[in-house]
Amino acid sequence: MGKDKNPRRVADNEARAKLRMLKTSPQKLNLVAGLIRGQKVEKALNDLTFSKKRIAVDVKKCLQSAIANAENNHNLDVDELIVAEAYVGKNLVMKRGRPRGRGRFGKILKPFAEITITVRQVEEQA
Repeated sequence: MGKDKNPRRVADNEARAKLRMLKTSPQKLNLVAGLIRGQKVEKALNDLTFSKKRIAVDVKKCLQSAIANAENNHNLDVDELIVAEAYVGKNLVMKRGRPRGRGRFGKILKPFAEITITVRQVEEQA
């Protein structure tokens, strides 16, 4: 007499991975996510490997996690995967400050972001 199993949040030919608390602004993270949207997984991994952006290393880890989820949990073929979705969300913002001249206070915002990557298996056209 246990609870019923949770229904899947993605389709049968998809897998997802989410990475939270990335120390970068969502705007900068979205630039890297835009590089890999709609690409084959192999090309997306290459683009992230040779990207000059610091946050590309963490995005690559998230993409590798989504690929591993697809392979191990959902029995999808890795060679037929594409990056279906890569979207970015805001997370917390640490507020810091610095004293400025004439009794003022300079606000320093340290934003965090999160990224969700969904990979989908598509049949290759011959």
